[in-house]
Amino acid sequence: MKLTLQEEKTIRPGGLKKSETAVLILLPIVTALLAMAIGRFGVSPVDIILSLLDKIGIGEGINRQTETVLWTIRFPRILLALAVGAGLSVAGCAFQSLFSNPLATPDTLGVASGASFGAALGILGGLNLIGIQGTALFFGIVAVALTWISGYGKGNGMNTIVLAGIMIGSLFSALVSLVKFAADTESQLPAITYWLMGSMSGAGYPSLALGVPPIAIGILILYLLRWRMNLLPLSDDEARTSGINIRRLRAVTIVCATAMTASCVSMCGQVGWVGLLIPHICRMKFGNNHLALVPASISVGAAFMVLVDTLARSATAAEIPVSILTAIIGAPFFIVLMRRSGGWQL
Repeated sequence: MKLTLQEEKTIRPGGLKKSETAVLILLPIVTALLAMAIGRFGVSPVDIILSLLDKIGIGEGINRQTETVLWTIRFPRILLALAVGAGLSVAGCAFQSLFSNPLATPDTLGVASGASFGAALGILGGLNLIGIQGTALFFGIVAVALTWISGYGKGNGMNTIVLAGIMIGSLFSALVSLVKFAADTESQLPAITYWLMGSMSGAGYPSLALGVPPIAIGILILYLLRWRMNLLPLSDDEARTSGINIRRLRAVTIVCATAMTASCVSMCGQVGWVGLLIPHICRMKFGNNHLALVPASISVGAAFMVLVDTLARSATAAEIPVSILTAIIGAPFFIVLMRRSGGWQL
């Protein structure tokens, strides 16, 4: 059964205005350019422009030291922050709609706990950065598969899957503690602890080549399906009248959000609050229509993560773990938003 034109218009009302679209496109770009200039080694906007022109074959380059800072150190971190911010924001947005719960996060199904166990196991095994990233990605997917097997079944609703996710997440958190207990206290334990706090310091082009494609593909699929995501909070009977296979839509949403979250965690560790705070902010501004909500989450999440990472590497001589800053910024801001809005409903 296909949707009629009138039914499709009912499900797909409105969207972003041209001015809003322009702002959302420019926001992460401008934020990234500012982040290129900020740091303990300052780079002037003129040098950034000259270097960009040199990269596309126009004009002369700048000194080698500045080139190294811009393109070997800062640019991979900025790309990683953009990808992680966008991926976690869209994953949080998808899970909040899927479970009709404003407190749902990208780790609702235990993927972050599973990925953290995989990374801890990789560090314990002495693997290199790419190996750690690969094991983290693998165990993140395993965690969600176990959640689905545990919670999905005839007569079981989405709440059962959420409970299974909590159970599997607790299991993998216990396994992380077991790995930390077995780790060498001089080298491995500090490395595991610091990794779990979240950091963009390990960003590099090889790790980006492995981790960014799942995020990009997941975002693209959910972006193309964004108007159908308006149906996610509906019951099976309500969704069936629209002609949409709601179970298939939920499965695709879970797979995409899981792949994005696992890939994000595998590259930079656990980063909290982004997948909870950013979709909430975007809902307050753009409403619950995913035609506007998904692109807004991509843009605002990417810009937010770049700003937080820039603050993390520039505020003090020693880099501050990203998850500490997201919690310090996110928790008070979230409370203020909740008090001003009087709560939030899907």
